[in-house]
Amino acid sequence: MTPHIEAGKGDYAETVLLPGDPERARWMAETFLDAPRCVNRRRGALGFTGRFRGKPVSIQATGIGASSFLIYAHELLDYHGVKTLIRTGTCGGLSEDAPLRGIVISSEVRAEGATSGQVFGLYRPAGPDRALHALALQRAADLGIACSAGLTICSDVFHHPDGRARFDEPRALGALAVDMETSALYRISAHFGARALSLLTVVDHIVTDEETDYSERQALFTDMARLALEVAAGS
Repeated sequence: MTPHIEAGKGDYAETVLLPGDPERARWMAETFLDAPRCVNRRRGALGFTGRFRGKPVSIQATGIGASSFLIYAHELLDYHGVKTLIRTGTCGGLSEDAPLRGIVISSEVRAEGATSGQVFGLYRPAGPDRALHALALQRAADLGIACSAGLTICSDVFHHPDGRARFDEPRALGALAVDMETSALYRISAHFGARALSLLTVVDHIVTDEETDYSERQALFTDMARLALEVAAGS
């Protein structure tokens, strides 16, 4: 048991999928895992453990933003001995190469926010485990799931007074998308010597002004969840 997770040692698998939304965690567990059991309810951050293709897999909600994400990732890695973290999150599209409802695999992330930026350097890059990244691309091809792989940006701010202008520099760098957790994922995983990968579904688009409705999002996450679980089972 840790300050934010009520589960005991052994309740989590060595591979954990990390959605932000607790309801997405519940949906993923109930839809895809065999014999899922809830291992965490503390603060409403639901966590589940079950099996996928015979392999133990856990799913833990992390909340919104890097600060919340780091709390759960740290406790999973430090106390629960987790070895692999796969983010299954949402993002905003910054490029036509990352269309609305598409999946982005973060091949590299640069942080503009205080949580990662002030500690590790503004726009200093970090990346995923390369074997997981390659496996995700292969599994996506096998499943016929279209993905875009490339640079993503991580921000601490969702509602920003500068609006679209704040993304001029990231777009000039060729960034595909922006989220709020991937930099924290890659950096803390490197710190603990763990493997990490970030898979993101584009739910709104900064360039085209398109957006999805929250009510349709669970259906949108089916391909991302399948891909993440196939990577988990094959790693």
